[in-house]
Amino acid sequence: METKLDPAKDDLPLMANTRHMLVKHYVLDLDVDFKSQVIEGTIVLFFEPGSRCKKGGSAGEGACLSQSDETFKIRASEPCHSPVTNLSARSSKTGYNDFSVCAKGEKDTSDKNGNHSNGEQASGISSSKNCCDIETHGSEDFLLVLDCCDLSVLKVEEVDVAAVPGIEKFTRSAKLTDAEELRNLRNQIVHELVTLPADHWREQLYYYTYCSQAPGCGELLFSTGTWSLEIRKAEVQAPRDFPHAIRIWYKTKPEGRSVTWTTDQSGRPCVYTMGSPINNRALFPCQEPPVAMSTWQTTVRTASSFVVLMSGENSAEPAQLQEGLLSWYYYVTMPMPASTFTIAVGCWTEVKQESHTADVQINNEFSSLFSRADLRLIKGSCGHVAYPCRFQNPAASSQLVIPHRVFAPWCLKDRCAEILLELIPQCLSAAHAILGTHPFSRIDVLIVPSNFSSLGMASPHIIFLSQSVLTGGSHLCGTRLCHEIAHAWFGLAIGARDWTEEWISEGFATYLEDVFWAVAQQLPHDEAREQQELKALLRWRRLRDEVQNSKEELQVLRPNKENTGEVSESGTCIIKHGLNAEKIFMQVHYLKGYFLLQSLAKKIGEATYFEFLRKFVQKFHGQLILSQDFLYMLLEDIPEQKGYGLSVENIIGAWLDTSGIPKPLLEECQSWDQCRLVQQVNDEVTKWIQANQRARKRTKRKRRQDEVAFRKLAGLSVTLKIFQLEQLLPDQLVLLLESLLEEKMLCLRILQCLEKTYHLDEQDAEVRHRWCELVVKHKYTTRYAEVEKFLKEDQAMGVYLYGELMVNEDAKQQELAYKCFAATQKQMDVSSAKVVAEMLF
Repeated sequence: METKLDPAKDDLPLMANTRHMLVKHYVLDLDVDFKSQVIEGTIVLFFEPGSRCKKGGSAGEGACLSQSDETFKIRASEPCHSPVTNLSARSSKTGYNDFSVCAKGEKDTSDKNGNHSNGEQASGISSSKNCCDIETHGSEDFLLVLDCCDLSVLKVEEVDVAAVPGIEKFTRSAKLTDAEELRNLRNQIVHELVTLPADHWREQLYYYTYCSQAPGCGELLFSTGTWSLEIRKAEVQAPRDFPHAIRIWYKTKPEGRSVTWTTDQSGRPCVYTMGSPINNRALFPCQEPPVAMSTWQTTVRTASSFVVLMSGENSAEPAQLQEGLLSWYYYVTMPMPASTFTIAVGCWTEVKQESHTADVQINNEFSSLFSRADLRLIKGSCGHVAYPCRFQNPAASSQLVIPHRVFAPWCLKDRCAEILLELIPQCLSAAHAILGTHPFSRIDVLIVPSNFSSLGMASPHIIFLSQSVLTGGSHLCGTRLCHEIAHAWFGLAIGARDWTEEWISEGFATYLEDVFWAVAQQLPHDEAREQQELKALLRWRRLRDEVQNSKEELQVLRPNKENTGEVSESGTCIIKHGLNAEKIFMQVHYLKGYFLLQSLAKKIGEATYFEFLRKFVQKFHGQLILSQDFLYMLLEDIPEQKGYGLSVENIIGAWLDTSGIPKPLLEECQSWDQCRLVQQVNDEVTKWIQANQRARKRTKRKRRQDEVAFRKLAGLSVTLKIFQLEQLLPDQLVLLLESLLEEKMLCLRILQCLEKTYHLDEQDAEVRHRWCELVVKHKYTTRYAEVEKFLKEDQAMGVYLYGELMVNEDAKQQELAYKCFAATQKQMDVSSAKVVAEMLF
């Protein structure tokens, strides 16, 4: 039975008992049916006993492997056999020709950088009451607990891996004797398979494939709860004796919270995983705790009109199974949490460059500073478990731009070609200039449907971007792209061991987005500093407002404080506030984390700080960390630490373990007002306020006299700095509109002049959002259509506007809110819909 949870709380349970059994690899075999809105198929899980079951160190640990040294060696001399023939009908539909080629020793199709077209491209609550103590043999059966929600589990069975032809090579171990039971034999085979050296990754995937297709050898007892799937085998009382390879037959549910069934901007059906608070447990049964780092391979079958994109190291090309049916295959050899797995199936169009463009070169102080350090580090070893690691590959380390593709609905193809194709190489090169080796060998960028609840989301080998970033020039698109690219290092290659420490991912990505974007634009140092100071002021204003309007308990970056990273004896835990819909729309982890990193950089010096970040990435990639891991290494790496007055305890106390605005930040925020770009905006704000005051004084005069006077006043937009007005940066426009929002009343003609002067309807979504706020605040009824359009097309940013429409208690505005919500509610993200519904009803 699963632990009883208090329904009044918003904590998210992670039920998997990872300290008893740990998933090392998933093999998914799925069919996507858009008519029923169901994903159906099987998942095979390969286990190792968890940390409480091991007497020695964890299996598979050691130095990582350079991709340049990859080899494929069969352990014995006998040739590889064809797959077993007594498989289920579903498994027999899957083709794995890539592995057949490799297994027979034929040529490797990778290029010099390890990139492939369609082949191999290698690049962590209390315990359940029914689970007996693993150190003793009690009377109760061992219970395997997986994280599972909103799934229909049909059958669970043990997999007879011993039936795979050629598998006998994995039994040639001194640990085995003829008297071993068949159960132990199967478990030993799995153990040998999951602990193969990293240079055998092709062989490992090959045998994972055929083991996953092996016949079942007995059904297992199971039961499902709200948050878990519990599995047991009669008379098996210890994890080491539990089957190490099991197959689960299951179906998703249309209402499952891990997947979104919707239509794209061209009206075609599609489905994608949404990175919801419950992660992937409504997509497949899994182990959700971050420590359950695993690899995976997936086959997806769907109608031939659809394209399947996924977290995978290979750029998959579909195989035709029959007329109208295609099969797509992806795999990952870098162990990562199951929550990072992402899939998107739709009628996507690949956006390609029409003409050849020159390779992007980033020529700045960072490249020369770090290139020598990278070459030294390549000669060392990595600290993660063994996998084919790009950080040990000289060719990968010098690769500024990794292979990338862009996909979008057909109607957005031209816009993507105009904006995205040029930006991606620039942003990738900039990221490499700052942090060095790209952790992943390739990347796809997908423009997701309008109901996507964020401006972007990063997963291994794939980035989701909102359509909102495609309007108003390249600024918003470029900065968001830099943010998501930064997650390749912080959030994916380096993850938080405790999910409540979101700042480790989001704070770093927010800080690095500015740095990457400045390098991508090749801005001079002073100009980059000015833009970053302007951005800091905008973020300061946002953090100040958020702190004033949110619960204190949601403002703490380390809510578990001294208990951060701790789990129960079985490995289960609870994520504080993990199901709180309000928290999803808060940015405190982004902003406080960003300001902490900025403060440290300012004290230490940027050059020293970036050099340290490169060392940190080199040391901790492929691993999970806590806040103190970063802070201890930082202070140990800086000889002058005592002079700066920094200590881990002081930083944690001031920035991570308390709510509200950190005291050090209160001292720093004054300087941003003196920035030249901010002063320009302040001058413009003053001018508009004066024009507004004079215009209001003349409201009692005759219309004609008023128009003449207004033209003289509004003529400021012609006679005063008209060139500068039209050249304001997007962030300057945001600050300008935010400042004008603080004015109690702006007259209609000032609003009209603002709109025309800055072409506000053509600006990016950040600017248009503030413009919509002005429209709502001052009841500019002739522009309500722009508010309606924003709420429908920019759902990633529009939630707050619903509150603005309701707070004025204006009948027309409330009618507009109800109308927009009714039109979007069915396809809206669940958390967004919940928050909006609370505003409206």
